[in-house]
Amino acid sequence: MIPPNFEYHRPATVDEAVGLLTSLGSEAKILAGGHSLLPMMKLRFAMPEHLVDINRIPELSGVSVVGDDIVIGAMTTENAVIADPILNEKVPLLPEAAKLIADPQVRNRGTIGGDIAHGDPANDHPALALACDAVMTVVGPEGARQIPASEFFLGTYWTALNDDDILTAITVKAFPNGAGFSYRKLKRKTGDWATAACAVVVALSGGSVSHIRITLTNLGPTAIRAHDAEAVLSGQTVTDELIKQAAEKAMAICDPAEDLRGDVEYKTAMAGQMVQRAIAEALSRAN
Repeated sequence: MIPPNFEYHRPATVDEAVGLLTSLGSEAKILAGGHSLLPMMKLRFAMPEHLVDINRIPELSGVSVVGDDIVIGAMTTENAVIADPILNEKVPLLPEAAKLIADPQVRNRGTIGGDIAHGDPANDHPALALACDAVMTVVGPEGARQIPASEFFLGTYWTALNDDDILTAITVKAFPNGAGFSYRKLKRKTGDWATAACAVVVALSGGSVSHIRITLTNLGPTAIRAHDAEAVLSGQTVTDELIKQAAEKAMAICDPAEDLRGDVEYKTAMAGQMVQRAIAEALSRAN
């Protein structure tokens, strides 16, 4: 299908883009990679009167180190995340997980910021952002503000972004020395969303867990951080039994939507499997 008519705008700066969103109001939508918005427009599920294309704003792309922070421009593509030497050295979970997103064509255009800002619980980066304790930089008419990932995802397709806000950057810290990581994702075929997925970051001190993050994809209305599962392992020397207990705690908070990928019972059971596998792999990489 062909989308309805719209006016196309191509700002050169973030301030210009915010100004357009402010003046055009709710009938304007941001065009980033376009993989979510354009199909919805073709199906007439979305009919914005204005598209604000932010692809040509240079400061929105790339990865840099600022003090202790690693700053990822929101328009950095998945392929750029995969190839970036800073991320591969300091936050290797992100490039590894990006390889599991969609397919090469999508990764060449899709952006980390678009994946996060869309608020789709099936997208991978929301759970990854939670696992990395990311902070979102959002710019609106009143200037820039910082929103932790834990406060950013509010519901299905619902984030802390206002209509006239732009997500400009995602800031993370380097993983603790010797940290292990894993993103285990069950999907039906290449390019599909996760039936269930789990991200884990773990660090050890004297053989016991000193840092642990366990987060889930497509198992609730938003990405989920499994706090109770983390508590099972925190401060412990991990055993197979403790991993099983952590998986049970993670399964207890799952509330997946039933669809062609499976019913609630199946998806929840697969969540438990992904949690166990991700914890085991992360531990095997920790030193």
